[in-house]
Amino acid sequence: MGSSRFSVNGSWQGDRNGTGHIQAAGLDITASVPKEFDGPGIGSSPEELLIAASNNCYMITLAAMISNRKIEGVSFEVVSEGIVDKIDGKLKFKQINHKPTIYINPDAEVTVEKLEELAVRAEKACFISNTLRCSIEFSVQPKVIVK
Repeated sequence: MGSSRFSVNGSWQGDRNGTGHIQAAGLDITASVPKEFDGPGIGSSPEELLIAASNNCYMITLAAMISNRKIEGVSFEVVSEGIVDKIDGKLKFKQINHKPTIYINPDAEVTVEKLEELAVRAEKACFISNTLRCSIEFSVQPKVIVK
């Protein structure tokens, strides 16, 4: 596989407390500085978008691992949370926590332990996590529910 290119277009109106507009394939959002950093909190923030990229990559990777093992009767939801701290006088992401809740049918041919293992392995295989890993700690706290 050769190189892949991804493009995002952005525009900004106003000063630090203004708003931006970001577009990409399948993406059309308003953005601003978050309220947590004394901004207007309109639309999405860069922090939320970074966490969203990590969340999306994690979900795709976990879905691929489940699919590659031909496991059926599984669905999941993932809540991801980022922790930002001031480090050496600069704001930096310290950690991203993925909290997947995995639902399995009672007749699914997979163990709870195997799904918990896949949930943890998916984060280690996610290329967004691997790209960010040098400066952000990642964790996974899976919960599997037989429905």
